[in-house]
Amino acid sequence: VQLQACGGGLVQAGGSLRLSCAASGRTFSMYNMGWFRQAPGKEREFVAAISGSGSTTTYADSVKGRFTISRDNAKNTVYLQMNSLKPEDTAVYYCAASRRGMFTITGGYDWWGQGTQVTVSS
Repeated sequence: VQLQACGGGLVQAGGSLRLSCAASGRTFSMYNMGWFRQAPGKEREFVAAISGSGSTTTYADSVKGRFTISRDNAKNTVYLQMNSLKPEDTAVYYCAASRRGMFTITGGYDWWGQGTQVTVSS
């Protein structure tokens, strides 16, 4: 599967952004999807994940209550709605896909998008 993330940008603290990740192929619902982020000089970290059906989601503690992951299998797209953004949310955000399950570690995902930059100014 090929993944294309978009929707990043520059936003002030307290603002919102919605990231999208479009996937190729006709079996999108068979893939569990995740969002990760990587700030300069830091490891790539888990943000959120969603099951293939969309019925199960999980979040990093740092974004719980502010970010929402969702998917539209008819459009082969997964979303990350980010509200109440903070400067520490600044990072390149990546979407990822896995047939093996929902994971909070990068090693659980086999396909990655190219990343989209999110910058939150204070």
